[in-house]
Amino acid sequence: MGPSGCGKTTLLNLVSGLLKPDAGELKGFDGKTVSYLFQEPRLLPWRTVWQNIDFVIKDIYPKRQREEIVSRYLKMVDLHDFSHYWPGRLSGGMKQRVSIARAFVFPSDMLLMDEPFKGLDLQLKISLLDSFTALWQQDLRTVIFVTHDFDEALYLGDHIYILSGLPANVNKSLAVTIPREERRYGEGKLKEQKEELLAGLCCRQEQPCVLAQAIS
Repeated sequence: MGPSGCGKTTLLNLVSGLLKPDAGELKGFDGKTVSYLFQEPRLLPWRTVWQNIDFVIKDIYPKRQREEIVSRYLKMVDLHDFSHYWPGRLSGGMKQRVSIARAFVFPSDMLLMDEPFKGLDLQLKISLLDSFTALWQQDLRTVIFVTHDFDEALYLGDHIYILSGLPANVNKSLAVTIPREERRYGEGKLKEQKEELLAGLCCRQEQPCVLAQAIS
């Protein structure tokens, strides 16, 4: 967890290769392919739901295999009946489900997420978190994500890192030991670990941001 501007998004961009470090080196990521899930859906408005997902794998698989893959993932996020819709006809939650499916369709080694559930009402957020978890459990690829929501980090993450202000360092790390099937968003045992997480924060006026990691 760390204050705004400490470099959380920059870290994701370094991992993805979108940015190069000015100094030092990043180890363990050479040759790794990544999918990136942003805060906003970033769908192509001139392509249908189906085409937005098919677009990222069109040069990887033959047409028949792509059709099977896209169909399967659309069913998993409960959007198969909307495959012919243009993005402009979708609700915000539906758009984000398309972007989640698109991120998983691409056969990457890692998935990076930069606050993709920010600003959503609680019911929609939990629905999207469940959609994400259902997809993630199919392949268990490594996920690194940034979030401002303590409950979200505990619900999804296996390890949480608390970052300091600039120059950013890891001030505290927390392993989420509760079995995934026993986790309830914002409830039960997660509340106890939330207190431990909060105890690692410095007294600040702004809400810190969580860097959490789900490891396969």
